[in-house]
Amino acid sequence: MSPPMTGKERIFKALELTEPDMVPVFEMGINEASIVNLGRQFTDDVPQVKHITDMSLEEQLQYMDLLSLVLRELGNDGISTVFIIRKERVGDDLARDKYGTTYHLSEEGEPVPVEGPVQSVADIAKLTFEPDPGDYAMLQYLVSTMGKDVAHFFAIPDLFRFSWQLRGGMDKLLLDYIRNEELVLALARVTTDFCNAALGMARDNGADVIILEGDLAFNTSTLMSPDQYRKFIKPYHEEIVSFCHDKGMKAVKHSDGNLWPILDDLVEVGFDGIHPFQPQCMDIKEAKDHMKGKAAVVGNIDCSFLLPFGTTEEVDKTVRETIEAAAPGGGYIISSSNSIHPGCKPENYIAMVKAARKYGAYPINL
Repeated sequence: MSPPMTGKERIFKALELTEPDMVPVFEMGINEASIVNLGRQFTDDVPQVKHITDMSLEEQLQYMDLLSLVLRELGNDGISTVFIIRKERVGDDLARDKYGTTYHLSEEGEPVPVEGPVQSVADIAKLTFEPDPGDYAMLQYLVSTMGKDVAHFFAIPDLFRFSWQLRGGMDKLLLDYIRNEELVLALARVTTDFCNAALGMARDNGADVIILEGDLAFNTSTLMSPDQYRKFIKPYHEEIVSFCHDKGMKAVKHSDGNLWPILDDLVEVGFDGIHPFQPQCMDIKEAKDHMKGKAAVVGNIDCSFLLPFGTTEEVDKTVRETIEAAAPGGGYIISSSNSIHPGCKPENYIAMVKAARKYGAYPINL
């Protein structure tokens, strides 16, 4: 009997569209409050809930230690770290990053850009836009604490998201798609170059898999037309994915929403996996059948209603049904349909991971 695979081996098998010994378990994001909520299930020694912008270095290390404890207890196969561009408060609910984008901060959810440093093509030339070794603190720390038997995912905004952050809002960039193609393409160039430089440094710091963040869709369709995606984003996605592959890393695209209008394009780009297939707008079995032999499916356990409001029994049932639909033949990694946010019950996420282990042994026979 063969020994159990390591988490990294499981993740890579799934992304290579073959069967590991177990369906791999992974989570793209577990935010500050959720780390504490999950941590309380395993220890009484938890820090005060605090936004990362307001944390000291010592407090950040406490959070990362607690996250390491949670992930070890659960046995996740993949661990996600993020590209951390530090922000400094410039008001009660505002913060600014080192590149000049100002964000509105909220106790719930991600910071929202409200003002950016780029208003014209001329502004791009003035921009000092390059990754910094300090942006990899979380990756470095978790590689050292969790070791290399797990797959280290590194999440970074893609060129679309970086572009609208620099513009100070997605609405501004989408209007540029119609009114100012020159600015759109100039931003695409500089943000793609930034991504590749940042991903090279991520590889040097231990990253195995890259997640390109940046939603391209909402629940009914894509945020831009398929033709606009093909003109303004797809060629640059191809550059980034090719760079990742040349460096020996896998590449996964994250986007919420209904990706059907551009799903074939994402596959053609060469992404090894697509995340997270929201159950409200994408059927996991239909997506798996459509992408079979081309890219892995990652995600689909509902974090909008099931994980926040469901029972552990309902979670168990959904995980079983999802594995039955998506896992046969390999090419599936289980995770939530976005992230573990403060609304998710910690006991439901734990039930999800336990159910994945209960039903996820290959060959799948439920």
